[in-house]
Amino acid sequence: MAEVFSLSSIIEYCLIAVVMGLLMGLCALRPIGALQQTNYNTSNFFRWAVKKSNMTYTRLMLLAFILILFSAITTLCFSFMGIISTYIGLCPFLVFYLAYIYADEKYALKVKFKITGRVKRLFLTLICVYVVSIFILAIVFNVLTELIGIDLLFNFRYVPLGLLPLLIPTSICVANGINSSYENPRNRRFIEKAKIKLEESNIKKIAITGSYAKTSVKNILHALLSEKYNVLATPESYNTPLGIAKTINDNDLSAYDYLIVEMGARHVGEIKELCDMVKPDNSILTGICPQHLESFETMDAIIKTKGEIIDGTQSGGYIVFGNDENTRQLFDVCAYDKVLIESDAVKIENLTSTVDGIKFKLSLKDEMYELQTKLLGEHNAKNISLAVAMASKLGVSKKEIEKAVKRLNYVPHRLQKLQAVNGVTILDDSYNSSVNGAAAAVKTLKMFSGRKIIVTPGLVELGVLKEDANFKLGESLKEIDLVILVGETLVTIIKDGAKSAGVDDTAIKLVPTLTVAQDILKQELKAGDTVLFLNDLPDIYN
Repeated sequence: MAEVFSLSSIIEYCLIAVVMGLLMGLCALRPIGALQQTNYNTSNFFRWAVKKSNMTYTRLMLLAFILILFSAITTLCFSFMGIISTYIGLCPFLVFYLAYIYADEKYALKVKFKITGRVKRLFLTLICVYVVSIFILAIVFNVLTELIGIDLLFNFRYVPLGLLPLLIPTSICVANGINSSYENPRNRRFIEKAKIKLEESNIKKIAITGSYAKTSVKNILHALLSEKYNVLATPESYNTPLGIAKTINDNDLSAYDYLIVEMGARHVGEIKELCDMVKPDNSILTGICPQHLESFETMDAIIKTKGEIIDGTQSGGYIVFGNDENTRQLFDVCAYDKVLIESDAVKIENLTSTVDGIKFKLSLKDEMYELQTKLLGEHNAKNISLAVAMASKLGVSKKEIEKAVKRLNYVPHRLQKLQAVNGVTILDDSYNSSVNGAAAAVKTLKMFSGRKIIVTPGLVELGVLKEDANFKLGESLKEIDLVILVGETLVTIIKDGAKSAGVDDTAIKLVPTLTVAQDILKQELKAGDTVLFLNDLPDIYN
């Protein structure tokens, strides 16, 4: 037993732990990227990790099986060499870990993995967890085989380490939990710094929330206000406390007149939290639908949360409301200076929508705007109207607004029209995950001539409504020439809906991954075709 704790043995355990810990850490990079997509929510990540349809965990299971099998076979084949066979039996670990790391690079995350300071700290903690755990297991296996006293079994003492890949998701959760004791206070300080910076500045704040179109309206409003003012807006889809705080802390607020902040939420109280931080002077509520119903649980909770922006807007503020059944409830009880689009105060008239964009007249407070843009879809007339109502209130002239609307660019990944070199039109709506947005995208696709193709995994986070919503999505695919349904999330329901609407079974293809879908498109596409990529789900939903 003394030999188990000798200096040479301790060095042996350390070498095995460090090398194997580093290899396991590199194998964990893709799962860490998925954790990042959940905003480091351990429970959401673990649900993703253990899903039967999760190919990442399936590959880890396969890796564990191969490590156990080949390590045992190699050790047995060289058992005539005595104790040396133990170390030869470790060679498959090095070979197959490296092979897994190389192969895993081909399965790139759909949402780009950002190497942030938090990711680096998490990775370092994870390596430490692996090294310590493997070191302890090495001692345990040595002690157990020594106590059993069978020489041949002693040679196989490190073979059970091949099971460790199965624990990668759990170990990531452990490392994330350990780091939270540091990260959470640090994040609170970062957010408080941004809050103080805002309070000390003279910048005017505009908040935008809603179940859909937040990013689109934000980009449109930014373009309109920029005709007259210096405007800062949260980038991309930054709509969490940390994303907003980063925008504030990374910029010189004195260089801007207005700050436009996109606000997202998945639970009651989160819009209030953001409003307490930003204290918006004016606000826009784009609309409310059952988006994120899975986390909110009820429509009343969604309406209540989106309505938090009303009380969160500063006294004397101005609020622009989108017009739907749910937002009208909030509009009716709002005591602020307010306006409701698609009402007597803001009318959309003579709307025409083509494959080249939309054109319409907007009647706003006795003034008629002639608006034309290359943005696609009738729904963008509503998005533009929301922004125009706010920009007009803030002093942007009619001429400036009309000029800015005409120059509007596509919002990336939101019904963005792309022309492929082979004469194929691509409609990139991959960041659209709402019921309303999906309906608008499909309607836009049907305007194009030639063959019409849709690639989608369906709509998620709709709670009890997800089956009904996806069946209706399928029903809307009548007249679509090729329907490619990706993954295992809700594709069967969409297929049933499409077939009920008359879509031929041969025109519907179910594929496991977007890569397979792209391979089909390479064979199928020809000049004149139009392809809609609708809601390319992040990895955590697949």
